[in-house]
This record gives sequence, C-alpha cells and structure tokens, in this order.
Amino acid sequence: MNRRSLLRQTSALTLGFLGLKTLSQKSAYAQTGSPYGPLVADAARLLNLPAGFRYVAISRTGERMDDGLVVPGLHDGMGAFPGPDGRTIIVRNHEMSQGAPMHAGVDQKLIYDAGKGLTPGLGGTTNLYFNTETQRLEKHFLTLTGTIRNCAGGVTPWNTWISSEETNLRPAANNSLEADHGYNFEVNAYQSGLLEPLPLKAMGRMSHEAVAFDPKGVIVYQTEDRGDSLFYRFLPAVPGELWRGGRLQALVVRDRLGLDTRNNAASQTPVSVGEVLDCAWVDVEQPESPGDNLRAQGFSKGAARFSRGEGAWTSPEAVWFVSTDGGRAGKGQVWRYVPSPYEGRRGEIRFPGRLELFFEPNDASIIDNPDNIVIAPWGDLFLCEDGPGPNGVVLVTQDGEAYSFAVNALNSGEMCGACFSPDGSTMFVNMQSPGITFAITGPWRR
Repeated sequence: MNRRSLLRQTSALTLGFLGLKTLSQKSAYAQTGSPYGPLVADAARLLNLPAGFRYVAISRTGERMDDGLVVPGLHDGMGAFPGPDGRTIIVRNHEMSQGAPMHAGVDQKLIYDAGKGLTPGLGGTTNLYFNTETQRLEKHFLTLTGTIRNCAGGVTPWNTWISSEETNLRPAANNSLEADHGYNFEVNAYQSGLLEPLPLKAMGRMSHEAVAFDPKGVIVYQTEDRGDSLFYRFLPAVPGELWRGGRLQALVVRDRLGLDTRNNAASQTPVSVGEVLDCAWVDVEQPESPGDNLRAQGFSKGAARFSRGEGAWTSPEAVWFVSTDGGRAGKGQVWRYVPSPYEGRRGEIRFPGRLELFFEPNDASIIDNPDNIVIAPWGDLFLCEDGPGPNGVVLVTQDGEAYSFAVNALNSGEMCGACFSPDGSTMFVNMQSPGITFAITGPWRR
C-alpha cells in the first residue's frame, strides 16, 4: 500500500482531527503518495507533486521587486489575505540574520536595526499580490526590515500578520546591534510599503516561533523554538490592539507541575498519546526578559516544558501546535489545546483548558520533524517538514490518512510557510533555500 495511516476515522463535522491517536500502516517516504495518486518527478527538479497538480515558482531570492529592492532570502512563514478584485495578498517572512546592507536608499527610520550602517538586520517581510485566476504574481515589495531571523508568526483576525523574531540578541552581547531583538512585529496586509517597525514588547522577548489565536479571536498563543521551551498565551489589554500591552502567561499542567512533555530520556513521567491534561496558566512578570529567562520564570512556577515549539494554527474548537523534535526518537509531536469556555477569566479554574498529545510516531517514514502547519479551508491538515531530508509537505485527511503531498526535489532543505488563498484554489508554500515561493493548484479534495 502506498499510504501511511495516521488517524483513525473521525467525524467530518470537526476540523479538530479528534482521532489523531493511532498509527498503523506505513511505508518508506519515497514510496508514499496522496489521495490524488503517487507523486510525479518534476522535470524541472524543483517540487514533486501528484499528477494533475502544477506549480508556479514566484518571487525568488535576488529578483528585483516593484519598489526597486531585491527579494531577500530564506523565505519562511506566510499568511494569505483577501485582496482587491479577488487578488490574494501574501505576507512572507525572511529568516535572515545580520549582513552587509542590501536595501540601499531605504529611510533609516524604517529600518528596525540598521546595525550602525554596517551590519543591519536583514530579516523582515515582503508583501506579494497574486492573481489566482491567471496564476500570476502582479507585484511584490518590502514591508518590514532591520529585524533578525523572522521565522514564523501568524495571521490575526483583523487581517494583519504577526512576524516573529527567532532570536534573543541584544546590543549588550553583540556590539554591532543598535536594538534588542526577540520580539513580534505587526505587518498590515494592505500597507503599500515600509512602515516604521514597532516591537510588541509585552508579548515577550524570546526565540519566537508561531502565534495562533483562540477560536474567539482574542487571546494569542505563542510557541518558542528552544529545546526546553514553554507554551505561552497573551491576554491583550485591548482586544485587537496588541501594541497596547497585556499579560503574558505560561501553561502549567495541573497535578503535574514542571511536567516534561518531551518524552525523552529527561522526562520522568512521559505523556501518552491521547492523554488529556487539565491546564492552568501562570504570569510571566518580566516579559522583556533582559537575561533571556522567560523559561526560568515559568519553570519556577511549574510551567510545562516542550521541545522546540514551532508551527501553530487555530481550528474552530482548538489551537494546534507542533513540537518539532519532541518524542522518544526526536521526530516530532503534535499537540492540541482546547481552551476553557472561560479562557482568561475566573471561571477557567473550575472549567480548565485541556492539552492533549495527539501525535508522536517516532518514525521518520511517517513524518520527519514537522514545523509549520496549516488547516485547509475544507479541513485537511498540512505539515511542512524540517528534518535531515528529503523534506516535503505531509497531508493528513479528515478520513484519517496521512500522505506525502509534495517533496523538495532540489535539495534537502526545509519546506515552510504553507497557507491557502482565501478562495481555496491555491496553496502557497516556500522552499527556504534558495528561496522560492510556490503557488500550487490542482484537483483539491472538497
């Protein structure tokens, strides 16, 4: 058989994949296909897809953009938004660090950290306007610059993108810097160029990865890409205005304070697949963490540990997040957090939110270090891989099956940033290096 069974049969009424608990048939990665049939070798040796699917490669590193600047490298997390006249607007991260100036002529006020004019932060975001009817890129331009290692982030309910720095660098430790790093930044999908960057400091200074909102669209959940990371939530002082501040908290598992969820040799009480854990939240009093001690603040209050929290996405009833190298074999875990009906309010003491470990295969032939995740408009789950390679995009259907949907045919680098156009016709996904965005169309299951 050419399919890998990951889920048991579940109700199509939920996007929660409630059966993500059992593993049965599996096969070698190269032999797996998808519900659309086996993968077909790409003549251009870029991206292998099932027959009937096709891609357009757009906005490659080094191309000249409409603002006269060049496309930065290391494409990463992305979000898609409805644009004018049916267009799709994509906001795309670039996970670049410091380097020689590459955006000549940009107003210095619009560069978050100019690196004393010598080694500015080269991370940031670009906005792309894409026509899904013609499958053509119509324009692209820079919208955030001067930041460092913008890895993932997330889409807000009010059509902005949170771009997250995966670093904790400060001038005190690196004299080529002019500003602290390790913050979230908000980018408007509809801005027409660079705006002055504003770090969202109350959301914490850490090695950020992804953000996702609770199903009601108010509370923000955050992952942290560290080997002993925490899972955070941010309670905004004013809903929809993150820049006004709020409370940063870390997740605690009730009755198992300091729980190590990594299920590795250091975990004294491993978590079983399908186990449901009642949760509480503790305040993190120093969100700007001058000593890079957010985790220590949480550990001192019993917060749970995760191994490299990365991708996050919201379904109608839950928040999903990935532990990229969690598990006994270090091949990844998928977690599901169901908020309390009184999330962030006093009533959650009696009716707590619940955390469940859904997926820990400990087998690279099933999935190899999942990173970014997205739920398609029709309910299927897609996970981007960031393992030793070959890497690709794994599809998990609502019928309970997991398949290889796409494979990087160029190199062993990661795939990242998967998201769908608002009309559901096109998947956008990045090959991080050499930096290519793919627009994929085909006979999607509905």
